Amino acid sequence: MSFWQTLTGSDLTREWQAFEARAAALPDDHRAAWEEIKARTAPHADFTGRNLTPILDGALGLLEETAADGQGVHEVLGDDIAGFCAALLGGERARTHRDRWREQLNDNVARKLARLGG
Repeated sequence: MSFWQTLTGSDLTREWQAFEARAAALPDDHRAAWEEIKARTAPHADFTGRNLTPILDGALGLLEETAADGQGVHEVLGDDIAGFCAALLGGERARTHRDRWREQLNDNVARKLARLGG
């Protein structure tokens, strides 16, 4: 990946287009599960979304394999797609980037206040 691709995000655009092309070939229930997986993982994305690319690639691969085997989404993921996404992201209480940014801001403010007071 070149600096220009990183800067403009053109590599991500191509990857997302490839994901969507792969998802378009899935049966309806698998495609609906894909949309829900994308929606539930989005809050955990960093500024560019690069951190989710390998996770979503694996999830889409799982959906493709189960569709090829003739299995339904509920046979593989069950009724708890939210739980599946939480497991993919590191657990139910996985920190989002918003949480990390909030902690960083609070640390910076506390450090500045400590300098002023002491």
